[in-house]
Amino acid sequence: MKRMPRRDSGPEILLRRELHSLGLRFRIQYRGIPGTPDIAFTRARIAVFVDGCFWHQCPEHGVMPKANREWWRAKLEGNTERDRRKDRALLELGWLPFHVWEHEDATGAAGRIRDLWEKRTRSDWSPGRTGPSAFR
Repeated sequence: MKRMPRRDSGPEILLRRELHSLGLRFRIQYRGIPGTPDIAFTRARIAVFVDGCFWHQCPEHGVMPKANREWWRAKLEGNTERDRRKDRALLELGWLPFHVWEHEDATGAAGRIRDLWEKRTRSDWSPGRTGPSAFR
């Protein structure tokens, strides 16, 4: 697990490249908020996490190892619980957590992020409004 890169994974670099091509500028590995998102849009308060299918138990590709199954089950469930806690903490601070699976198309994900960025940077948007009404 120590050998797993904490940043600059292939899917993360692809997503950053797509976001940059759309004209969006962002911070990487932003430590100013809970969870250290892979990509952060500080003005729009969007925290993007590029989640690995194995480590975050993707419903399509997350597999449970056959060896030492109980240990892995506890470890991977702990990861997903930590993700939920992190998301709740971000929402309480007015940030929007946005998760992208490593297998997702980077172009499509970048387009969805751009749409959120545009909605959250409009002049009538308020950082304290995090519910559905914030995205009218």
